[in-house]
Amino acid sequence: MDTNKIVKGIDLIGDIHGYAEKLKELLSKLDYTESDGAYSHPSRTVLFVGDYIDRGPKIKDTLKIVKAMVDKGSAIALMGNHEYNALCFHAQKKGGGHLRPHLNKNIVQHFDTIKEFQNDQPEYESYLDWFKTLPLYYETDSFRAVHACWNDSNIQFLKETLIDGKLTDELIAQSAVKGTKLYQAIEETLKGRELELPSGKPFKDKDGTDRKEIRIKWWENPSDMTYKSISIVPHEALTDDPIPVSDLQLSDYYRPEDKKVFFGHYWLEGEPSLYRDNICCLDYSIANKGKLVAYRFDNEDILDNSKLVYV
Repeated sequence: MDTNKIVKGIDLIGDIHGYAEKLKELLSKLDYTESDGAYSHPSRTVLFVGDYIDRGPKIKDTLKIVKAMVDKGSAIALMGNHEYNALCFHAQKKGGGHLRPHLNKNIVQHFDTIKEFQNDQPEYESYLDWFKTLPLYYETDSFRAVHACWNDSNIQFLKETLIDGKLTDELIAQSAVKGTKLYQAIEETLKGRELELPSGKPFKDKDGTDRKEIRIKWWENPSDMTYKSISIVPHEALTDDPIPVSDLQLSDYYRPEDKKVFFGHYWLEGEPSLYRDNICCLDYSIANKGKLVAYRFDNEDILDNSKLVYV
C-alpha cells in the first residue's frame, strides 16, 4: 500500500464470482475511479473477501480488476474457497490424479472459469500462482475478515503453520489430506463450520448436490439453538429439535464481545443486513440474480446497517 496515502476507511466487498460489470458499478458507487488500469480512492482501501472466479460471465475481467487494485495498493484480496478449490483441482498429487478429484460436480463448478481461459493456459496458470499469494485471513486492532468462518483455534493454527498467512505448494498438498488438522482448519476457514443432521437424511443444496450436513451460524451459542435455527440457509427438512451438547463445543463460538468480523460465502438472499452488530456477511448471491454488497467501515465501535452499499 502507498505509504503516502492516508487511509481513512476500508470498503469490504463480498463474493464477486465473475460479475465484473457489477463490480465496476459497485466501485463507482463507492467513489473509486479508474486510472492507469486500476481503480483507487484517495483515502480508502478495498478488502475483497474472496471468490472471484466460477459461475459468472466475465471471470477474466474480474481477476484483472481485483489483481490490478492489489498490485496498485488500493485493495487487499483474501482467498475464497473457489480459489482454493481451483488450486487443488489443477495440482497433481503423488501417485497420480489431482488433489481435488475431477468428479462431474467439481468439473461443473470450474467449467465457466476454464472455458474463459481455454485459449490462454499460461495466463490462467499465472492467476493460479497469484491465488497462492492470497492470505486466508486479515486482522487489525478493530476488525477481522475471512472468507467463511473465523474460529480462534483454526486461525491460531494457520498463523503457526502458513507462511505469512499464505499457502505454499507443499502446504496445499498437505491440506488436501482429510483428517489432518490443516485440512480441518482450511475447510472451516474457507467453507464454514458444518453440523451433521441427526437422521443423516440428505437435502439438495443450491447446486443440486446431496448434503448430509448443514452450514451453521458459528457466531451463535449452540446451547440455545435447534437444527433449524442454527442453519445459515433455511431448509424445510430441518427440525426444531435442540442440538445435542456433544455435537458442538459449547464454548467454541464467536461472541458478541469479539472483534467485528466480515465474511462472504453463504449465498444470503433478500435485503442486505447485519446478523449482529459485530457480524457482517457480505455474500448476497450475485451469481443467482442477487446483489453485490460492500460495507463501508470507518473503525466504528458498532456496525450499522446504513453502511451496507450494494448494486
